[in-house]
Amino acid sequence: MAKYLLKRLFMSLITLWAIITITFLLMHSVPGNPFMKEGKMPKVVYENLQQKYGLDKPKTEQYFIYLGKVVRGDFGDSMKSRVETVNDMINRGFPVSARIGAQALLIALIFGPALGALAALNQNKWPDYFSMVIAILGISVPSFIMGTVFIQFIAKNVSWLPIGGWGTFSHTILPSIALSLCL
Repeated sequence: MAKYLLKRLFMSLITLWAIITITFLLMHSVPGNPFMKEGKMPKVVYENLQQKYGLDKPKTEQYFIYLGKVVRGDFGDSMKSRVETVNDMINRGFPVSARIGAQALLIALIFGPALGALAALNQNKWPDYFSMVIAILGISVPSFIMGTVFIQFIAKNVSWLPIGGWGTFSHTILPSIALSLCL
């Protein structure tokens, strides 16, 4: 069992490294730079920005600096916010995502086997077909589309579920269900 877990851990690290490398290569293969939308700026300001973010260095050096920061968990300054770093943004959003993810997993673990058992006990009858439709929709439709459909057809018509916001359990019901269908 330990050998299997170590192998899976090693493979996940290789996968993460490949994703990081491919993302880095794709971002550098796109023409332009992050400061093109800023309009006309003095050459000195442009060069200072390039130096601040390390974009004036060779691509291989940029890659190893980036890889080292990712390994340390330092995602640097945000290019969009002057008051928050990328780590601050992740720390602000992670508890919300973790809560919805845990609720979605719980819903999937409760209702998935129950629907499977219901379908098995009622083979070729309407509960079987109902379970198959839910399973196919969950596999085929991304959670963000399912969430939008839930807002349009459920939250607008059933007034006891809020459409937006955050704070209470009722705010997390629809996103959790939408995510649980994709698990």
